[in-house]
This record gives sequence, C-alpha cells and structure tokens, in this order.
Amino acid sequence: MTPEAHPMAPEHLPRFVAAADGSDYLMTVMIFFVIFVILGLGVAYFTLHAMPEKMAHHSNSTQLQLISVLAMLALFTHNNLFWVGALVIAAFRPPDLITPLNSIASSLRDLTSKAAEPKTMPERETE
Repeated sequence: MTPEAHPMAPEHLPRFVAAADGSDYLMTVMIFFVIFVILGLGVAYFTLHAMPEKMAHHSNSTQLQLISVLAMLALFTHNNLFWVGALVIAAFRPPDLITPLNSIASSLRDLTSKAAEPKTMPERETE
C-alpha cells in the first residue's frame, strides 16, 4: 500500500527538497563542498605565506633568518606589513659590502707590513 500524497502537493518535487525519511542530498553536498573550500583556502593561504621563505632559500643565512622571523610575525600577528617586508627583503639581494672591505683591509695590512720592515742600506763597494 502506497501512501497517498496530500491533494495540495505537486506531482513532482525537486531533488533538493528533503524527503520524509530525513535524507537531504543538497545539505550533504554542501557540507562536503564547504569542508573542501575551507581546506583549499587554508592550503592556499599557507602556501602564499611561505613564498618569501621559498624565495630566500638560496640567499645567505642572515637574510633567510630575518625573512623567516618576519614571516612568522606576520602569521601570528595578522599584520600584513611584516609579510610585505619579508617579501621585499627576499626579492632584492643586498649588496655585498664585506668583500670590498676585506680586500681593503688586506691591502692595508700588506702596505703596513712593508713599511714596518727596516730598510737596509746598500753596501758600498770598497776600492
């Protein structure tokens, strides 16, 4: 015996209308959709957030540490200025000032060691 529909009910109901047994297909689909969207946005956020560190991975150690600290501060304080600063530092390689200074220091050391050596007088030939 099939239950008779109410006389005012339409003959065909759309699929998204909940059935009498409580199954709601649209809500089930939307639950999975929302979970996947939240997970996808989280992965995209953390991937974007790690971009300055990936860019600076091949630079010097001090620069990488500074960029890592700025990125962590941006992550925990939600202050985007730290992230922008980390991105700017990662994008531009700082000039190498140590190598010329070391060269100047070694040249001066060589000059002072030559100047400190006692000068010997050439011997005169006796006749």
